[in-house]
Amino acid sequence: MRVVIQRVSQASVTIDSKIVAEIQNGLLVLLGIEDADSQEDINWLCQKIANLRIFGDENEVMNLSVKDIDGDIIVVSQFTLHASTKKGNRPSYIKAAKPEIAIPLYENFLKKLETELGKKVQTGVFGADMKVALLNDGPVTILIDSKNRN
Repeated sequence: MRVVIQRVSQASVTIDSKIVAEIQNGLLVLLGIEDADSQEDINWLCQKIANLRIFGDENEVMNLSVKDIDGDIIVVSQFTLHASTKKGNRPSYIKAAKPEIAIPLYENFLKKLETELGKKVQTGVFGADMKVALLNDGPVTILIDSKNRN
């Protein structure tokens, strides 16, 4: 699994001109799933996201997690995170999981992240054409791949 985590002061997801998710302070998480992903990847990644200390404390040092600040999270599925640009100029998405594999993993990811966070996580709609708006705070953007845990 690959995620792009962005610390936001606001974010929203719009589908067909209707806002389906909206938060203020928290995280926007773009999630890419591949065939090799498992519950182990979900567990590790959700724990990491919920406890990642990227919010400022009273001294403006990044020392607090989204849980610590009672922040919110929006998760958006994004198969393009597994794009391969090795050959030519047209990305290949062969490593991205097909819906029959990706949807159950995506749903398990949401459940586990809600458990780690202790509250509901907002989402886009898997496979939909979404318009994602955000105000990146910092900017703070972090890339994590569960297959590369260094």
